[in-house]
Amino acid sequence: MADLAAAVAGWSPGPVTTTARVDDEPARAFAALLDQPAPATGPGDPLPLGWHWFHFLDRPATADLGPDGHPLAGHFLPPVPDRRRMFAGGRLRATAPIRVGDQVTRTTSVAAMEPKRGRSGEMLFVTLRSEFHREEELLLVEEQDVVYRSEPAGDRPRPAPAPVPPADPLPPPAAGELAVDLLPDAPMLFRFSALTYNAHRIHYDFPYATGVEGYPGLVVHGPLLALLLLEVPRRHLPGRRVAAFDYRLTRPAFAGLPVRATGRPDGDEVQLSAASGTAAPSITGTAVLTTTPEDAR
Repeated sequence: MADLAAAVAGWSPGPVTTTARVDDEPARAFAALLDQPAPATGPGDPLPLGWHWFHFLDRPATADLGPDGHPLAGHFLPPVPDRRRMFAGGRLRATAPIRVGDQVTRTTSVAAMEPKRGRSGEMLFVTLRSEFHREEELLLVEEQDVVYRSEPAGDRPRPAPAPVPPADPLPPPAAGELAVDLLPDAPMLFRFSALTYNAHRIHYDFPYATGVEGYPGLVVHGPLLALLLLEVPRRHLPGRRVAAFDYRLTRPAFAGLPVRATGRPDGDEVQLSAASGTAAPSITGTAVLTTTPEDAR
């Protein structure tokens, strides 16, 4: 553990505050990606929880990207040699909705950092905490868990990956199960990368994803899977609003395979998961619901 711990010794970035005005175009664009009506189209319309991810985007210069498409440096990127990044999950706590037209201030800081050793070697777990305010009103608290490891691209020979199997039709949902289906094909992943300004090549560069990273196909974005989970209560429980959401990414999903997000309501909670076909879940989560007079209209 000493090498990785030594690499980040003394790394303690201070908080960063940014301000953005929330417009309706990203919500319209993501709704179009899902083939859904846009839920927020005018001033005062609330964004669905999680859709703030299309705002407050980092936009590094092309010259500042590494060979994998990730930025070479950044305020919250730890000084890990040959850094590789994996989005592992997070938590959202909403006290009020972010609305179209809002001027929102986000303050982000490092909440936790811990080197660990896993089956694949040394890893650094970093949790970023962000608070979103409209003037003095706290709207949202978010924590994101990110895992970093050291591994140069192409550092070791990769076995030829098994191709992604053909997509089979998904069976009908089980009794009492709320479901949302998605077929994340290559154009969808490309459009989501564009919406989030994400240049990581595993999402759109098939030769890189298979030949360098060793995946069997293009990798579905973790945030897209998290947003798919949130589509279950949004579409099936329109009189409720998600006030809290915890999620954990457990395994990759790949382009060309249909993904089903399912939810089982239990009082004010919905237990959520999403998987490709009969595979184990790629993501699990829990949504906590609330009802406001506005939601009940």
